[in-house]
Amino acid sequence: MFDETNSVNTDPPPERCQPLGEPSQPVVDPTTDEVLEEGDAWEHWFALYVRSHFEKSVEQGLKGKGYPAFSPFYQTIKRRQGRSKLLDLPLFPGYVFCRFNPNKRLPILTTPGIVNVLGAGNVPEPIELSEIRSVQRVAVSGQPVQPWPFLSQGHRIRIEAGPLSGTEGTLLRVKNQLRLVVSITMLQRSMAVEVDQQVVRPLF
Repeated sequence: MFDETNSVNTDPPPERCQPLGEPSQPVVDPTTDEVLEEGDAWEHWFALYVRSHFEKSVEQGLKGKGYPAFSPFYQTIKRRQGRSKLLDLPLFPGYVFCRFNPNKRLPILTTPGIVNVLGAGNVPEPIELSEIRSVQRVAVSGQPVQPWPFLSQGHRIRIEAGPLSGTEGTLLRVKNQLRLVVSITMLQRSMAVEVDQQVVRPLF
């Protein structure tokens, strides 16, 4: 089980070598297509534990400070006393994802609403890049999405075409419909979106 902590990962970044006489190539964050500055190129995505109902305000606060951050939401209809109301709810309640250098985390921790950074032991634990990529692709795809019980086993697949192209997750059949379940393992939480069998490729 992962502990929540504010500690710093002091492991040095890997060295990169460029051939003599050739200019260095820009480093691009594959989750945002953003070209990173040299000092930011080895930053990772982390899960931030936030106060209840502070997901949107924390995301906006971090973006206002120049940090890539997101907390995906979904829409659902709630019926009360004969009336229906459309609500926007967080897919990962209590968490916001943010990319930053853990050695320079003070501006992150001073953002109103943030409680701490999730990690293992005394070290912040980065989110798996493939998981962040998949969550973001689903969130911006425009496809109906919903929270789903966490799945750790099942047929791993990749979507090969359409707005979810490149997304990886677990394939599940529910009432003759195929769903792609995308998870953040550290949080033990998942979300699901319907997919077409024609664009599914198994991962081995």
